[in-house]
Amino acid sequence: MRTAPDEKALQVGLSLAGELFETIGKRTFDGVGFTRAAYGEGEQIAHDIVAGAARDLGLSVEVDAALNMSVVLRGEDAGLKPLVIGSHLDAVPQGGNFDGLAGVLAGLACLAAYRSAGARPPRDVVLLAIRAEESAWFGAQHIGSRALLGTLDGRILHESRRVDTGQTLFEHMREAGADTSRIAGTAPLVDPRGLRGYLELHIEQGPLLVDKGLPLGIVTGIRGNRRCRRLACRGEYAHSGTEPRASRHDAVFAVSELVTRIDELWRVIEEEERGDLVATFGRFSTNPAAHSVTTVPGEVEFSFDARSHAPETLSRVEAALTREMERIAARRGVSFLHDAFTGDDPAPMDAAFQRLLAEGCRRLSIPAMPLPSGAGHDAGDFAAAGVPSAMIFVRNEHGSHNPREAMSFDDFALGARLMTWFV
Repeated sequence: MRTAPDEKALQVGLSLAGELFETIGKRTFDGVGFTRAAYGEGEQIAHDIVAGAARDLGLSVEVDAALNMSVVLRGEDAGLKPLVIGSHLDAVPQGGNFDGLAGVLAGLACLAAYRSAGARPPRDVVLLAIRAEESAWFGAQHIGSRALLGTLDGRILHESRRVDTGQTLFEHMREAGADTSRIAGTAPLVDPRGLRGYLELHIEQGPLLVDKGLPLGIVTGIRGNRRCRRLACRGEYAHSGTEPRASRHDAVFAVSELVTRIDELWRVIEEEERGDLVATFGRFSTNPAAHSVTTVPGEVEFSFDARSHAPETLSRVEAALTREMERIAARRGVSFLHDAFTGDDPAPMDAAFQRLLAEGCRRLSIPAMPLPSGAGHDAGDFAAAGVPSAMIFVRNEHGSHNPREAMSFDDFALGARLMTWFV
C-alpha cells in the first residue's frame, strides 16, 4: 500500500476544501460577515458540514464531552502515538470566513488526499475540530482545547455569559449536548502524553507575510499575555469652568498619564536587545450619563492587554502598571480599582517540528519564513500540556476577525500541501 498521496490525490482534497469553504461561508454569513457563535448555531452548522464530509470519505467521526470533534484516519502502525492536526470552527461576530476554518479544512484536505490515493500514514492521524476558541463570546478563550486537556478553569462554566444571549457557558454547553459533569472536573478528556504532536494551520493575523511577499510562515512561538479586563479610575466630578487645576481630581487626565507612562516603557523595552512587547488599552470609556462638555470627568473605565514572548517582560509590565497607578493616584487625588490580572505564559513551538516544516518548504519549493504569533491559538494550550506543537501561518490580507480576511486559495493550497508532507 502507498504511504503518501500524490499530487492528483491532493487536488481531490483541495477541491473538497474549496467546496466546504463556500458551503460553510454561505450557511454562516450574517449579512455583513461570518458569525459562528461558540456553542451556538453557526459553530454547529460548521461542525455538522465537516462531519458529513468526513463520513462521506469513510472516516470515523467522534465527539468528546466538550463536543470537540475528532475525525480519524488509521495509520500503518496502531502502536505509534497519533498525530493531531486541526483548529477551531467558531468565528467572532461578523468575522471572516477563514480564521479557524482554514485549519480544519486543510486537515480534511490532507485526510481526503490519503483516502483518494488509497494510502495510509505511518501512524493514526486525528483531525480535531475544536470548540469555542474565540474569547469574544464568553470572555474566556480556548474553552474546547482546555476542556480536552484538563486545564479549563471550572469557575467559568457558571461565571462566563455569552455576549449575545446572556446565558452562562454551562447553559450553552448543556443545550448543545455537552457532558458538563465531566468538563467541570480537571481530568483531561485525552491523555496528552499519548499524543505524538499537534499541528495547526491558521491564517496570519498580522501583516508580516503580506509585507514580505511570502505565502507561508513557520511559527516560532505564541506570545504570552497579561490582561485585566476591567480597571477603573475614580476621581471627582466638578464644573469645568470654575474648578482650578490644583484642586481637580480628573479621572481622564489620570488615566491618560498612565497610558503615556506605559507607552514610554514600551518604547524602552523595544529598544532593548530582544525586546518584545505589544500593549493595548482597549475598552476605554467615561460615563455618558454623568459627563458633559462642562463637567470635569470623575470616572473612567478601561481594559489592559500586554503580550510578549518573554515572561519577565510580562511581569515587568504588570508591576509597572501597578506602580504607576499608585503613584498617579497619590499625586492627582484619584483612586484606581481593578480586577485580578490574568494571563498565559509564552508557548514556544517545538524546535524539531519547526525544522521539519522548514525542510518540507525546501523540498516543496514553498517560500516561507519563521515568525512569531502575537495572537493566542489552541496550539499554545497543547504546547503548555507537553504536546510537541507547531503552526503553519498562511498569508492573509486585512488582518482577521473582520469580513475582509483575504487568504488566497493558492496560498491555502500550499499550506495544505506542506501539512500533508509533514504528516
